[in-house]
Amino acid sequence: MVDRQGFAVGCDETPIFYRVRGPVDAPAVAFCDGIGCDGYVWKYLEAELASTHRIVHWHYRGHGRTPMPRDARRVDITDLADDLAAVLDAAVGDGTSAILAGHSMGVQVCLEAYRRHRERVAGLILLCGAYGTPLRTFKGKRTLEQVLPFVRFAVNRIPGIAQSLVARLIPTELAYQIATRFEINGELIRRDDFFPYLEHMARVDVRLFLEMLAAAGRHTARELLHTIAVPTLIVSGDRDGFTPAELSDEMHKLIRDSELHVVAGGSHTAPIERPAEVTAKIADFLRKRF
Repeated sequence: MVDRQGFAVGCDETPIFYRVRGPVDAPAVAFCDGIGCDGYVWKYLEAELASTHRIVHWHYRGHGRTPMPRDARRVDITDLADDLAAVLDAAVGDGTSAILAGHSMGVQVCLEAYRRHRERVAGLILLCGAYGTPLRTFKGKRTLEQVLPFVRFAVNRIPGIAQSLVARLIPTELAYQIATRFEINGELIRRDDFFPYLEHMARVDVRLFLEMLAAAGRHTARELLHTIAVPTLIVSGDRDGFTPAELSDEMHKLIRDSELHVVAGGSHTAPIERPAEVTAKIADFLRKRF
């Protein structure tokens, strides 16, 4: 068994934090988070797979234990995909392939990694995410895409005040109650499973978050989907407002021989709302296809 952590060298020399644990010679599964996240959604899946797979979890630029990027402009999905390749070199070996598991924006990172580093991708597990331009489909409208430039302008005028407001308002019981009422399924999720996300979000630099969100909004890998030729599992929640389930269905139709699993009652956090169902499905996919 291996359990170690370290820093890979990112595309602009930014140190990228990673941790790898599991059997030394087992297939590697790399977890790619959503924006603003540092791993909360993988809690149950990592516990399920750690005895049979090498689990690689890393932190994006300015997230978790990875510092802010040395070049503030390097926050595009392409930059994150290149960071992932560097992490795989450091964590599982130069040239070794891995199964990429992405949640939310992590789906875009996985797909871009397939485009740019195809030889490193043995399979794909795409959870509650879209192939691209997520700002155009948030809640089924383009409102977020239209509003984001004004939010970025305002935050850049008063960054200190904006950061202070985020730190005070996000990790609160009120924020949790709002989330359970309007987005995540409050009847399924446990507070202790979701609150770490709010606590981490409060620590992320708000300007970096908005720049990365804008970059994700510009990115798409739709034209890549019909070329994917590795085993692929797609998991969606039928009440996901961030990335509506029809986008997962579209990916399923465009990726040859892919599998689709829809979580009844699942929202954007389906992996921790119905953890037994989601982890069992992924573990079964890995046993059958690898």
